[in-house]
Amino acid sequence: MIQPDSWIKKMSREMGMIEPFCDEQIRDGVISYGLSSYGYDIRVGSRFKIFTDINYAQVDPKNFDRGCFVDVESDTHILIPPNSFALAQTVEYFRIPRDVIALCVGKSTYARCGIIVNVTPFEPDWEGKVTLEISNTTPLAARIYAGEGIAQVLFFKSEISCDRSYADKRGKYQKQESITLPKL
Repeated sequence: MIQPDSWIKKMSREMGMIEPFCDEQIRDGVISYGLSSYGYDIRVGSRFKIFTDINYAQVDPKNFDRGCFVDVESDTHILIPPNSFALAQTVEYFRIPRDVIALCVGKSTYARCGIIVNVTPFEPDWEGKVTLEISNTTPLAARIYAGEGIAQVLFFKSEISCDRSYADKRGKYQKQESITLPKL
């Protein structure tokens, strides 16, 4: 049986499952990212959409109002206002094999600060940069560091491939290259 970290290395090198790929965990002076024992710690990029009520908009997944957020770009960090929310994207681009599903969970460093990272599953045959949902549950502004670790992806490999993959279904979030807003 192949070790999970060896399998992740192999899949990333042979089929570009994760690009760019860091085959060790980087942690000196940063929130860690890179290969871990059973997964991969992803980094948040430098572009963010921070939700605001400045325009008195409503959040409606069926009719999303772009006035709900402000665009912010920073190579160092951003601040999410108290009890607010931001969207971001990963540095990494993923190509999930047909016999794999991946789940993403927030890193404990942020979770212990009241920052929750939510990402839906990476379905078989999905590819793209991940749109991250970052919630600041505290009554204080929260600092998010661009280019550093934000969450961990856990990979679950099946012995057989699925009958109908995300690509087969022509999933609406396939091959996203930037922060992608809700779609119907």
